Amino acid sequence: MMRLFLGCFLFLSFFMGYSQEKENTFSIDTLHVKIDSLYREDQFYAGINYNSLIKKPDGVSQSKISFGFFGGFLRDMPINKKRTFAIAPGIGFSFNNYLQNMAITGSGQNPVYTVIPSDVHYDKSRFEQFRVEFPIEIRWRDSDPVTYQFFRIYSGFKLSYLLLDKSVFDDGINKIVVKNNKDFEDFLYSVYVSVGYSAFNLQVHYNLNSFFKSSAQIDSVPITMNALSIGVIYYIL
Repeated sequence: MMRLFLGCFLFLSFFMGYSQEKENTFSIDTLHVKIDSLYREDQFYAGINYNSLIKKPDGVSQSKISFGFFGGFLRDMPINKKRTFAIAPGIGFSFNNYLQNMAITGSGQNPVYTVIPSDVHYDKSRFEQFRVEFPIEIRWRDSDPVTYQFFRIYSGFKLSYLLLDKSVFDDGINKIVVKNNKDFEDFLYSVYVSVGYSAFNLQVHYNLNSFFKSSAQIDSVPITMNALSIGVIYYIL
């Protein structure tokens, strides 16, 4: 009786193991076919950048390093059979900080702009913005369904909308914080290109229009200041 039981147990174990092996083989093959036909690349992204102000008013300079952070989601849509070319619209968020010697005082409805003389001491002078972004990019990559390290060149256009803004000026005695500055442009338009290999890539980003509306002036001269940003971007499937 014990021998019969043991024989049946061994037979069932062999049968179940064989069935499981066939099932796993079938699942892997099925998955492989699915990846071949539907794989997409680089749908989530995050990065950090250095912000350089350009077209600054006379006397305005950057005193410290200005950083920014960004991240979001892009819907990768391949447009050729090899899936090496794609279009990717998306949505994201960015936070950028700009440290410079242009003091923004007053209030959000009545802001005042002043260039701080070089012989005047101050602790802080900056403005920062938090924006929602809507990028759309054209993509080329040397990829395939089973390769996770490849070259890429992504170039795009981005529309961003201002959600929050804050300016801080601290001369060591008084600290002035201005929020909801009416002179900041709600919409910014920019172009960018990302180039790299594997996970980390270099990105160059340029604002096409100024941060400020024409109502923002120093000595009756409009402030037409925008930014060139250089940083690294990390892509995730």
